[in-house]
Amino acid sequence: MRDGTPRTKTTFDKLAILADAAKYDASCASSGSTRRNSVSGRGVGSSEGMGICHAYAPDGRCISLLKVLLTNFCVFDCKYCVNRVSSNVERARFKPDELARLTLDFYKRNYIEGLFLSSGIIRSPDYTMEQIVEVARILREEHDFRGYIHLKTIPEADPELIRQAGVHADRLSINIELPTETGLRNLAPEKSGQTIRKAMANVRHGIDDLADARKSSLIRKAKSPRFAPAGQSTQMIVGADAARDSDIMQTANKLYAGYGLRRVYYSAFSPIPDASGDLPPLAPPLVREHRLYQADWMVRFYGYQTEDVVSATQDGMLDLSVDPKLAWALKHRAWFPVDINRASREQLLRVPGLGPKTVARILTARRHAWLSLGDLQRMRVSLSKVRPFVVTRDYSPGRLTDTENLKARFAPPPEQLSLFA
Repeated sequence: MRDGTPRTKTTFDKLAILADAAKYDASCASSGSTRRNSVSGRGVGSSEGMGICHAYAPDGRCISLLKVLLTNFCVFDCKYCVNRVSSNVERARFKPDELARLTLDFYKRNYIEGLFLSSGIIRSPDYTMEQIVEVARILREEHDFRGYIHLKTIPEADPELIRQAGVHADRLSINIELPTETGLRNLAPEKSGQTIRKAMANVRHGIDDLADARKSSLIRKAKSPRFAPAGQSTQMIVGADAARDSDIMQTANKLYAGYGLRRVYYSAFSPIPDASGDLPPLAPPLVREHRLYQADWMVRFYGYQTEDVVSATQDGMLDLSVDPKLAWALKHRAWFPVDINRASREQLLRVPGLGPKTVARILTARRHAWLSLGDLQRMRVSLSKVRPFVVTRDYSPGRLTDTENLKARFAPPPEQLSLFA
């Protein structure tokens, strides 16, 4: 203002600040939810815009979410967080009813299919969690909102508040933050790994209790209860501390096994203003984040054990020049070549260039005929990638499997890798 009086922030001002502050949270995909009809009944579109992010369901559907913080005020001082209490950033805060109205406005205009809501900690974890739950409650109970809601929950909050969040949300997530206790202690001393894991356990118990209840004959006759039907997820920051990729993968494996997570997200550390000297001055290459997702996929969908993937790392770090499945194949040459017409499903899934859907097609097709290299090509398999690793009716790789520079054939040139930096 010209008279020196601070200008009151409009809803648009708040959205600009709090949508930008939410961009560091990667765990906003909505896979696993049931598709809902829009309020208008005409389906859901998508739009580029402030605070709108795009996630993808397992069927390939693009899902647009309003991704925003309730507030970027925070009483915690996590060194890696741009919204920490000591950070010199512009602050803003939505009231629960204000954010609910904003979500409905976006939804009715067919810009979004749902809401991803996180927040800094204000006053106390319980107070902040109450505010987050209130946004979801207003949407569900006062406006009969049928869109997707993903709430980032606060592990230090009362378990009853987290339970209430699960009643209204499709998915809950609790960030593990860093892969090791040492990293968490050094960079976020106000947070406790034990508290985070306890909150995750409470969410899993709520999900398991719902599954058990739905199996009972009484529940089948009544309206089913609701608790985070799309499950829970978490996020780990990559590159903020000295944790190796092997540490990250082993932590992820424990989280999947112990808490039934739908997804672990990996977020490459981004340098922030006025950063602590304990943080690296540069961000890790984004290809490192990409390789971690590929390794995660190998364990979840390709039948690898975490130890298999870790064994192919170099001093605990994934090879950035090639994907981890190819790195494993190059290190375990005795497994190859694999006979396409005789190998088991597990063996075929280890062949670079073959995914679960392609392997299923191979298993079906070979019941009727011996498959050739041309048959693989008609299945849209990348022959340049599979040739050194397979035998077909009309093809054998011969000395290709012994070529010392096989890795160099698949690795992109250094300038291409630099695009990820």
